[in-house]
Amino acid sequence: MKKYVLEYMNKVQRFIDQDIKEADKNKILSVLAEFEIKISYFQHERLIHLIVTVLFAILEVISIALILIAPSPAALILSALFLVLVVPYVMHYYFLENSVQKMYKMRDQIRESLGD
Repeated sequence: MKKYVLEYMNKVQRFIDQDIKEADKNKILSVLAEFEIKISYFQHERLIHLIVTVLFAILEVISIALILIAPSPAALILSALFLVLVVPYVMHYYFLENSVQKMYKMRDQIRESLGD
């Protein structure tokens, strides 16, 4: 997903930097419409990752509480496994959040070229 987002953002940025000055209004509107659809897809992906990240963070807190209440090797292993999952999910969610924020700014640049 990360590669797809980055490639798509680069494609749109190239359009903004190079092609938008020469494009007619219909082409710009077409790119804008597609871009807004993609933004909605990425927003949905971001929401799903937020839900999963929060779920695993809650499970991590519960497993830490279990360690404090009834320490055992199994509880330690469980906590470590949740932590191994939480860290990449947080990093990926951070990437998605920042990417969508950048896409909002790119969308605004495209709209400004239309005179909106």
